[in-house]
Amino acid sequence: MATRLLQSSSRLCVTFPLMNKIICKPLCQQLKFSQGSNGGNVKVPKIYTKTGDKGTSVTIAGDRRPKDDDIFEALGTTDELSSAIGLAREFCVEANIDIDMQLEEIQCVLQDAGSCIATPKNLASQNQISLTQFDASSVDTLENWIDDCTHQLPPLKNFILPSGGKASSCLHLARSICRRAERRLVPLVDSQQLDPKVARYFNRLSDFLFTVARYAALSEGREETIYRKIRPSKDKTK
Repeated sequence: MATRLLQSSSRLCVTFPLMNKIICKPLCQQLKFSQGSNGGNVKVPKIYTKTGDKGTSVTIAGDRRPKDDDIFEALGTTDELSSAIGLAREFCVEANIDIDMQLEEIQCVLQDAGSCIATPKNLASQNQISLTQFDASSVDTLENWIDDCTHQLPPLKNFILPSGGKASSCLHLARSICRRAERRLVPLVDSQQLDPKVARYFNRLSDFLFTVARYAALSEGREETIYRKIRPSKDKTK
């Protein structure tokens, strides 16, 4: 995860974009030194803070909660979704499927969604809510992409199984994770901790991922597996 370093004379602050969170510790605790190529010391920030060793973490609002809290469940699933999309991107690039730009943009929007999820509206300050506000136009963008892609696909006449090559199958995997992420958001919206626009984005994103999974299969000339009813075969020996 990209970080931004803010250094003073005695302390180092590391800003985590997903959490919009600044962790400050004395330099002597936060830095380790390694030998640079020019023979000098290179300051490298430690990735670990040890603040979560007791099974809790902090929201942007500053309240400390167990790591299995609804907010962190939602954040973790969002991170899992972005990772799955990152894997799908690599398969799409290898197969010359021209959706990398859209998938990268989605990963960036998921980072913004994470900041919003990590800012419970019932506890955060107005400034914190304003800084992490989710842009509703992202939903419109997904709908436009879905419409454009759908026009290039054959009509869907049957249920299909996740299939159609590595890129398509990985996009279907991302779609199923997206559905789970959306379910994780429901209690946060119901308890008025989260802007409903975020949940709408995830709902539309799963539709987009389904659509581009079909597009990926079409682009590679791979057939999608059609669902068929499996009926138990009769034992003819009896």
